[in-house]
Amino acid sequence: MPSFEVRRQIDARLDGLYERHRSFAEDRGARYYTSGGGYLEAEPESEPGTEPNLGGDVHDFGIALVGLDGETYSVGDCDVPFAMQSISKVFAYALALQDRGREYVLSRVGVEPSGDSFRSIVFDERRRRPYNPMVNAGALVSVDLLRGAGIAAKRERVVSVMRRFAGNDRLDVDGDIFEREMQTADRNRATAYLLRSEGMITGEAEDVLALYLQLCSVVVTCRDLAVMAATLANGGVNPLTGERAFPRRYVRDVLTVMYTCGMYDFAGQWAFEVGVPAKSGVSGGILAPIQRKLGLGVFSPGLDGHGNSIRGVRVCREISGRLGLHTFASDEEDAMLGLRPPAVQLD
Repeated sequence: MPSFEVRRQIDARLDGLYERHRSFAEDRGARYYTSGGGYLEAEPESEPGTEPNLGGDVHDFGIALVGLDGETYSVGDCDVPFAMQSISKVFAYALALQDRGREYVLSRVGVEPSGDSFRSIVFDERRRRPYNPMVNAGALVSVDLLRGAGIAAKRERVVSVMRRFAGNDRLDVDGDIFEREMQTADRNRATAYLLRSEGMITGEAEDVLALYLQLCSVVVTCRDLAVMAATLANGGVNPLTGERAFPRRYVRDVLTVMYTCGMYDFAGQWAFEVGVPAKSGVSGGILAPIQRKLGLGVFSPGLDGHGNSIRGVRVCREISGRLGLHTFASDEEDAMLGLRPPAVQLD
């Protein structure tokens, strides 16, 4: 456990990081995703009360860090609930790997960055499979691979995995969000039926779609994301509960795909600039595990053209750069070697 003085320093540095990015004026092209309403063009100076997620507004912004010793640091709107959206793909893919084995899953959904939008209805035609499990088509295949007697059983199995990763038994699907997602799911519905017609999914298209959207509708907070990220960074052991949330051998595969494919068609630039595994969602969340060091969660609803949180990307870029957290950083760059406290050099 860090001393009072070390904790004070970390909190002060985190506050400084938050203030620098809170005052950043998001691009006028920022978009805000609403369940059932799609993407809205809303400026940051819009009246508070716009609801792009669940009970929040376009000004929500939170940062949370969780160390592998279980210590948690947070600032801003870290307890505002929002739907996981595409971040749920991480856990559906993880459970598919456990259920079916990595070789079989690889035969059904690839691990290559697509270079296209996450909504693109494009497949690897040579291998007759979606490019990766972090785009919508690949996620639909992942949920089709899950074992269970019906939608409810499969949903409960994935949500249980999410709860173990977060150390939060209250995580669950928000029924209202799910219903709104189903009402405007034409593109995902078309993708599911095309996958079905090509033999890439074997279940009923409507059942696969419903399960996928239910998982997207699981509600979390920024603090939950940070714990989930720390559990991934800790080889599948939750640092708060001490419970093994998932087998280590599959965590490696999940982290690898997150590193190469987790940030939509920004994944290559993300790997180059930030250099850590991550997964974003259109509700404004980013989950970023820093292997064997910490878990990072950021929440800010304003999205760039790729569908990633504008502030979230900026925060992760700064933390990675200042602490030398890039996967290929040298020892000289790594500010966390030698058990130096995380985030001490954030400004």
